[in-house]
Amino acid sequence: MFKSVGSTWILNVLQIASVLALSPYVIARLGDGPNGVWVTIVSFTGLIGLLILGIPMATVRFVAEAVAKKDQPKKDAAVSTCLAICILLGGAALVVGLILWWLFDARYLTGELTFGMDASSIQGARIAFAVVVAQIALGFAMRLPHGILDAHGDFVARNAIMAGEIAFRSVATFAVLAWSPTLPALAGVLMVSSLVEFATAILVLKRRHPDVRFSLAAYDRTLVRRILAFSVWALLLNVGALLAFRIDALVIGASLPAEAATQFDVGNKFFEPLTSLVVAVSAVILPHATKLQTTGSGHELRADFLKWSKICLSLALLVGLYLLVLGPAFLGAWVGERFVEPSGPVLQVLMLSFLVWLPVRGVAIAVLFGLGKPRAAAMGFLVMGAANLGLSVILVGPLGILGVALGTAVPNVFFAIYVLVLACREVGVTAREYVAYVITRAALGALVPLTALILIRQLLDPRDMPALLASGVLMTAIFAVTWLVFVYRDDPFLDVRGLLARTRTNGSGGVR
Repeated sequence: MFKSVGSTWILNVLQIASVLALSPYVIARLGDGPNGVWVTIVSFTGLIGLLILGIPMATVRFVAEAVAKKDQPKKDAAVSTCLAICILLGGAALVVGLILWWLFDARYLTGELTFGMDASSIQGARIAFAVVVAQIALGFAMRLPHGILDAHGDFVARNAIMAGEIAFRSVATFAVLAWSPTLPALAGVLMVSSLVEFATAILVLKRRHPDVRFSLAAYDRTLVRRILAFSVWALLLNVGALLAFRIDALVIGASLPAEAATQFDVGNKFFEPLTSLVVAVSAVILPHATKLQTTGSGHELRADFLKWSKICLSLALLVGLYLLVLGPAFLGAWVGERFVEPSGPVLQVLMLSFLVWLPVRGVAIAVLFGLGKPRAAAMGFLVMGAANLGLSVILVGPLGILGVALGTAVPNVFFAIYVLVLACREVGVTAREYVAYVITRAALGALVPLTALILIRQLLDPRDMPALLASGVLMTAIFAVTWLVFVYRDDPFLDVRGLLARTRTNGSGGVR
C-alpha cells in the first residue's frame, strides 16, 4: 500500500507545484476580473459533473470485486456496463450544460460579476463555458480507464498518466496564455489536455491489462440496477462535495464583484491539493477494503484504519500548521500583497476545519464505501453541503468572503465527527482507542513545530518567498524529528525507524 500511496503523493506534489506556478501567472495574464469569471465558470459547470452519479467509484468497487474473485466475465460485464451508463449520462450532460449556459448568460454575465469587462471578454466567457461543458461531458467516459487501473491496484501507472497530463497542461497554459490571454484559450487547454490524457490511459490499460475490454460488448442489463444502487450514494457524496466546496464561487458571484471570487479562490487554493493528498490514501483504501471483505479478511482492516488515519492527520498537521501561522504572508509573496488582507483570513479559517476533516475524508469515508455501507456517510455529506450553502448565503452579506469561509468550515467539523463515529463502529474501534492512537501524540507533538513557527513569525517576520520557504524547510525538519522520536516512537502499527533503516539498506544495495 505504501508504494501505491507514495506514488500518488508524488503526483500531489506535482499538482501543488503546478498550482503554485500557474495561479499567479493566470491571474496576471487574465486580470482579477476575468479570472473571477473563470472561477465562477468552473464552479457553475461543476454542477454538470453530478450527472456522472457515482459511476467512477462504482467501477472501482465492482471491477475490484471481480478481480479479487478472478472472474473475467464479471469484470467484462462491469466495465462494459459502466461505459454504457457513462456514454448515456454524457449525452444528458450536454443537454443540461446548454440549460446552464443560458442561465449563466442571463444571470451572471449581466450582473456584478462582469462589471468593468468589455463586450469581447463577455463573449469569450460564453465560449469558454461551452468548451468546459463539452470537456466535462466527454470526461464521463474518459475517466473510466483510471477507475479500472485503480481496481487492479495499478496506481503507479495511473499516477504516471496523470503526472504527464499535469506537465502537458502546465506547459500548454503558459504557452497559450502568453499568446492569447483569454478565457476561451484557457478552456481549450483543458479540453486538449483531457483528450491527450484519455488516449494515453487507453494505451497503458491495453498494455498492462490486455484482458480488459474497454467496449460495450459485455453490457449486462441486470448489472445496471446494482451499479446504480451503489452509485446513488456516491452521487450524494459528490453532491455534498459540490455544495461544500464548489458552490462558494456562485454564492460570491451572485452578491459580490468578480474580484471577490478571485480573493476567495486564492485563500482556498491549497485545499484541493491537500484533499488530493488524503484522497491518495482513500483511492487505495476503498478497493483494499472491498478485497478484504470479499476474501473474508475484514478483521485486518482495523489496523489499516488506525494506521492510515494517523498518517493523514500527520500530513494535515505538517501543511496546516505552516498555513495557519505563515499562510497569509505566503499568499502575499506568492500572488501579491493585495491578497494578504482579504484572502489570508479565509485560508486560516478553512485550514482549521480541514485539520479535522482531512483524515476522515482520506480513510473513514473510503472504508465505509469499500465495505459497501455508504448510505449514512453519503447522507451526512449531503447534509454538510446543504448546511454549507445555507450558512454561506446567510453570512456572505454581513461578512463577505470570510462569511463564506465560515459557512464552509463549521459544517466540515460536525460532518467529520459524525462519519468518524460510523467508521469506528464498522471496523470495531472505540472512540477512546481512536483518540489514544491517532490524536493524542500527534496533538502533543504538533506543539513543537507550532511554537517554532510562532517564534519565527514574531522574531523574523518573513515576508519574501526565500525567507518563507526557508521557514517551511526548518519547520519540516523540526516536524520530522518530533514525529520520529515522539509521535511514532514504539508505534504498534507502523515502525517508522525500521522502515527508514530498511530503506537505507535497500538504497545502499543491501539485502531486500
